[in-house]
Amino acid sequence: MNKNSDKLLFKKNLSLRRKSKQKLIKESFFMLSSSIFITYLNYIIPNKILIFKSFLTNFSKLTSNILNLLPYFYEICLAIFIFVSLIFSFILILGAFYRLMKVITSKTKQISFK
Repeated sequence: MNKNSDKLLFKKNLSLRRKSKQKLIKESFFMLSSSIFITYLNYIIPNKILIFKSFLTNFSKLTSNILNLLPYFYEICLAIFIFVSLIFSFILILGAFYRLMKVITSKTKQISFK
């Protein structure tokens, strides 16, 4: 292949047209209104200073709880793996018996040579 085609691989996907002023105004209005809405949501949250002060203690409690949950999570994943593997092996056994029965009970076609 041509080496120059690698440079222009996604050239057709680029939009080279500039946005209209109307579209730029709509986008800027949407950005401004969403930023005002987010600022308002932050404003109505009570006790912001207390939340920031308790952040580190809450984070340390969370990590200690996660470390306590890891052995249980391992056991849960192991039980799920055992259950899924038993179902999968059961399906494989059924498929194997089905194929064996199909081979055993199949009627042999006699080829007649003329």
